[in-house]
Amino acid sequence: MNDTERLAVADACRELIHRYAYLNDERDFAAIANLFTEDGVLCRPTAPNEPILGRAAILKALQSRPATTATFHLCTDVLIEVDSPERARARSRILLLSGPRGADGSHPDAAAVKPPLPGTFRDELRLTPDGWKFSRRMGSLWVALRAT
Repeated sequence: MNDTERLAVADACRELIHRYAYLNDERDFAAIANLFTEDGVLCRPTAPNEPILGRAAILKALQSRPATTATFHLCTDVLIEVDSPERARARSRILLLSGPRGADGSHPDAAAVKPPLPGTFRDELRLTPDGWKFSRRMGSLWVALRAT
């Protein structure tokens, strides 16, 4: 692989990671599930030891999230390791803000926003006929900070 190809892979993978964060906050769970391979695995940061196996199960798990909670995921420090033209690995940092959604679906009042939860994702990404997808997305939160 030349440098131009490596940069193109890294850009596509970085875009996938950022798209996940936006879709999550927009509650577009079908679109999130489509970011995974059919046999993809997701461990949400709030449940890092509970793997969700397969695109259909990922969709079902995401749809079970309470509609009364609004989220804001900040995704930073995305590092991509390109293994081949079809495979890559990534790690990134996240900061989750959440709070109760207003009765009209509005964002939470500033006083109701919970303390931020920092965490990380470790990803395995694969090129498919439909573009780059997550084959594994392993999240975790900084447990020590979550208790405060």
